[in-house]
Amino acid sequence: HLALARRQLCKRVVAAASEGWRTWSTDRVGTEVASLARPGDIEMITSDTCIFCVRARAWFNEHGVPFTECSIERDADCAARFAALGSPGTPVLLVRGQRQLGFSPPAVAGALRGG
Repeated sequence: HLALARRQLCKRVVAAASEGWRTWSTDRVGTEVASLARPGDIEMITSDTCIFCVRARAWFNEHGVPFTECSIERDADCAARFAALGSPGTPVLLVRGQRQLGFSPPAVAGALRGG
């Protein structure tokens, strides 16, 4: 029974460490993106029913990242830009003119760094 208890404890420690790493990493990337982004650098094309868009919006707001947003259902110009980009879904981010499909904070940071 001691071996089982040790394995269970080890799994809990690994899980806690992994969660701590994810939180630290997300906060670090958020701080970096907030320091690099200027108004107009990030535009997010969204859909009203897109849960990933909701998460991206919340992340940008939580980290104080300036961004603009348009909805393909409520804005004809936005819908036309979305169609012209040929994207299969939302969100579509335009980071300093670079298209990114989906939301990845590290990818946003890389585009803002010029990479």
